[in-house]
Amino acid sequence: MYKPNFCAQCGTKVLHLRWHWWTSSKFCVECARRFRKVRLVRPLLAGLALVISGYVVGRSRQQPAPPLIIERMAYSPLSDVARVPAAQSQSPASAAGTGGPDHSASPAVEEDVYLCGARTKKGTPCSRRVHSPARCWQHKGMPAMLPQEKLLVKD
Repeated sequence: MYKPNFCAQCGTKVLHLRWHWWTSSKFCVECARRFRKVRLVRPLLAGLALVISGYVVGRSRQQPAPPLIIERMAYSPLSDVARVPAAQSQSPASAAGTGGPDHSASPAVEEDVYLCGARTKKGTPCSRRVHSPARCWQHKGMPAMLPQEKLLVKD
């Protein structure tokens, strides 16, 4: 491998006492310090270009996300079964009287609230509230520690 004897910048004699493949053999110690940034810019820009091109190629080959589908359980409080159209909910007296919309509040449907009751890591029954005698999202499929009567929350 070629090793010059003089600095390419200032012309002073270059000593090759501790030369490695990553050190520059073209410059003396003082000039090598000055050109260190210049020497490292090209590899850094090349590496940055590789990373950016890899990111762009990866994003372009990625498949689009599937559409979001929300499924509800039959006993969900958000089901559409309990809804009644506004025209049917008006009483005959209010429909014949003013002809305006019915502003009376519809009675709220009261549902039974239960506790999950499944065994936790701590060994105690889970105290999350659920809308049916079932387990919460975390303990789905696990048996309850307590009988069903003790899991009913009385307000």
